[in-house]
Amino acid sequence: MPVLSGDDAAQVEAAAERLAAGALVALPTETVYGLGARADDEAAVARIFEAKGRPSDHPLIVHVADAQGAAAFAAELSALAQRLIGAFWPGPLTIIVPRRPGLARAAAGGQDSIGLRCPAHPVAHALLVAAARRGVPGVAAPSANRFGRVSPTTAAHVRDEFGDDLLVLDGGPCAVGIESTIVDCTRAEPVLLRPGILTREQIEAVAGMPLRDRDAAAPRASGTLEAHYAPRAKVRLMAPAVLQQAMGALPADIGGMGLAVYSRSARPPAWPAAVLHRRMPADAAAAAQELFSVLRDLDTRGAQLIWVEQPPADPEWEGVRDRLQRASAA
Repeated sequence: MPVLSGDDAAQVEAAAERLAAGALVALPTETVYGLGARADDEAAVARIFEAKGRPSDHPLIVHVADAQGAAAFAAELSALAQRLIGAFWPGPLTIIVPRRPGLARAAAGGQDSIGLRCPAHPVAHALLVAAARRGVPGVAAPSANRFGRVSPTTAAHVRDEFGDDLLVLDGGPCAVGIESTIVDCTRAEPVLLRPGILTREQIEAVAGMPLRDRDAAAPRASGTLEAHYAPRAKVRLMAPAVLQQAMGALPADIGGMGLAVYSRSARPPAWPAAVLHRRMPADAAAAAQELFSVLRDLDTRGAQLIWVEQPPADPEWEGVRDRLQRASAA
């Protein structure tokens, strides 16, 4: 199938028709590209799990056109949930709320709660509005990649994953680059299930209370498995001093080792010439935006082992640290 342009209103409408008919459509968001199906159609949602090779009890995030769209899926929206919606929607925040009985059970992985997000990407918004006009209340859309692998941030990445059989709506490169922050709003206090580009401080300022860490009582949520977001190459996350020491111990001729390094420091002249090197931006948002694209590029260039310098411990780097820790656990 051709890649459709998100800049063409007629092509957005064509993608909405496909969604309404129960087909899969890959769509851009500001975070990553999603593999979408209408959330109220269990057969359509099952196609997502099948295409990704994703366990059916691993819940999906449902994307809605606006705050009012959340009411179609939520049994209730607490005062906490409403504050977060008011501050961060549209944007890279997913809230977990009680699910309306009888709706989107498959998308919720069988749980009584459901994850909802209103994306800020203009093409995603146009698609969701067009789909809503056709009776689609929301679109379930995990990242458009095989389960556990690196999330896609361009339409080309999606085609690399699924080939020509999947309809892709092209909205350009994703501006954020890592998946949304997920906050559990089913309890009296907010619980951070997955960090993203939004910091704890930003969320706590709106919530008016501390953000608790994930615990055993938390609902299952997307992207929270220990091993996730992994390229084909083995990722090793290393403290800056350990990375420099390891590089200094390498022989000048490393042959076909297939080593790549992703670090915030510049490449020293003494490093073996065969080492692939990409420099990580010093700014957390810029690093997040390029992270998955860099991992995919190093895979394409034949890296078998990727040594990554640990990001700073600063709060704004939490989302990047999370993705790298899960990639290195795979």
